[in-house]
Amino acid sequence: MKALFLDKKDSLSLRDEALPQDLGEKDVRIKIANVGICGSDVHYCLHGNIGNFVVKEPMVLGHEASGTVIEVGSGVKHLRVGDRVCMEPGIPDYASTQTLKGMYNLDPEVRFWATPPIHGCLRESIVHPASLTFKLPDNVSFEEGALVEPLAIGVHSAKKARIVPGDTALVLGAGTIGLVTALSAVAAGCSHVILADSKQQKLDFVRKHYDERISTFNIATGDLKAHVAKHFPEGVDIVFEASGSAQAILSTTNFLCPGGKVVLIGMPSAPAAIDIVEAQTKEVEFLTIFRYANVYDRAIKYIASGQINVKPLITHRYDFADTIKAFNFAATMPPDAIKIMIKLPD
Repeated sequence: MKALFLDKKDSLSLRDEALPQDLGEKDVRIKIANVGICGSDVHYCLHGNIGNFVVKEPMVLGHEASGTVIEVGSGVKHLRVGDRVCMEPGIPDYASTQTLKGMYNLDPEVRFWATPPIHGCLRESIVHPASLTFKLPDNVSFEEGALVEPLAIGVHSAKKARIVPGDTALVLGAGTIGLVTALSAVAAGCSHVILADSKQQKLDFVRKHYDERISTFNIATGDLKAHVAKHFPEGVDIVFEASGSAQAILSTTNFLCPGGKVVLIGMPSAPAAIDIVEAQTKEVEFLTIFRYANVYDRAIKYIASGQINVKPLITHRYDFADTIKAFNFAATMPPDAIKIMIKLPD
């Protein structure tokens, strides 16, 4: 089948190649409809690795996908041929300690699409466990279905924060993950979220497409601590750190009320510091997330109900034949670009 391969650093090819596609009794075969380009895809393309995950042989990219079921295994009961679906891309060992504890995202043997050496989904079709394949409601498009994957990170973060209706929050970083985190926090009950970033175009995007429950602040032109104190003198209840910046991580405790929570989402490139004394004097609770677990169905419900509108996040679209052009654009994305979506042939 035709697929987009990262052959080595800075070398992409869209070509026909045989890929293993055996269908197990609890699997489904899916014709891919849409795939979103993630920052990790671009990072692998530009650098050839993310930490210890190194591209050593050609790998198909892509892990944010939707499609149509075209074949079902004999043991699959909840899906049929023709169902429109989205897929959770991490396949764990179902017998691992982490999976049995309900934290399958932490399984060290998880096989996650487009994480070396596992092939991703930027291809014509794929076989996937039915248990990790979710039917899309009629009012959720294929494009929205592909966005369930990044949205799941925001939903997982909001769930981890144990939001109480009326809580206030600050999100540091207005990239795709920061945006879906802010949207998820509001959907989970936050009365107000401040979204902070240094790129005004991203903040303008938020102000254009979303209501006043999410306000914005440019950290390049003002004092964020003073801004938070002006609106919430005691501090916000929750800080979501979605940038991965060491400086931002160090600042998280500055904005919190006593007993507040920090949720660490972004991954710094090296160990980062926190202000332990300030955290202690406020009895700050630190929480971390790694991908997501047990939230895909919730993310789909948020989209279907209209509580979260992900449609504006797609700012650029490319056909499958132009996928390499899409990645070249993604490598130097302008600040007003959010999500690039690839459409495969019908």
